[in-house]
Amino acid sequence: MAKQSIEVLIEGGKATAAPPLGPALGPLGVNIGQVVTDINKKTGDFKGMQVPVTVNVDSDTKEYTISIGTPPASSLIKKEAEIKKGASNSLTDKVADLKIQQIMKIANMKQDSLLGKTSKDKVKEIIGTCQSMGVMIEGKAAPETLKDIDEGKYDSLIASGRTELTAEEIKEQEEEKIKLENELKERRDEFLTSGKAILGEMGDKSISDIRAKMAEEGIPGAIINELAPEEKKEEVKQ
Repeated sequence: MAKQSIEVLIEGGKATAAPPLGPALGPLGVNIGQVVTDINKKTGDFKGMQVPVTVNVDSDTKEYTISIGTPPASSLIKKEAEIKKGASNSLTDKVADLKIQQIMKIANMKQDSLLGKTSKDKVKEIIGTCQSMGVMIEGKAAPETLKDIDEGKYDSLIASGRTELTAEEIKEQEEEKIKLENELKERRDEFLTSGKAILGEMGDKSISDIRAKMAEEGIPGAIINELAPEEKKEEVKQ
């Protein structure tokens, strides 16, 4: 049973019978139109993204399978949440809030590489990644949402397969995004104020002592590096 494979890079949801896909599939004797349709179904959520696609064809039966290469779940979460990076401290900082439908969308995009057997299990896997990034779901921290899922709160929504947000849900999300941005700014300002106060009080101490004090007060590492970068150690010694 001989198998042949072709690998192409296409824009999500926009595969056509034109080059490079069509000419590569032609000699394999498959229904090109059906293959294109199946690829677009699998890659529709990757709109605007270049997606690596592999088509494996059985030379005897002409049956085929399609596998989609996808970015890491964290990259898809950042794209969906419209953020550049996750929280520096996911336990204290929350940088975004996604709806269950958006988690379902990401789970669909990663379905070939997730371990979960059911849609519900796959959604929970993506939420696990959200937890490590400081991304909330449905206005709650990831562990709370996971508990809700286990209790069946979202069973009907997950079973429906609906991944598009309504106008009202989009509005709610925009309002929550603004709220989170303001909260993050306020927390940053508070940490900066505390850090600067420590600098003023310990101006004659070593950078290592100052950094240790800031860490003891719960100031995030990124702000500590901003206010008292380690490279200044040598300057202090001199």
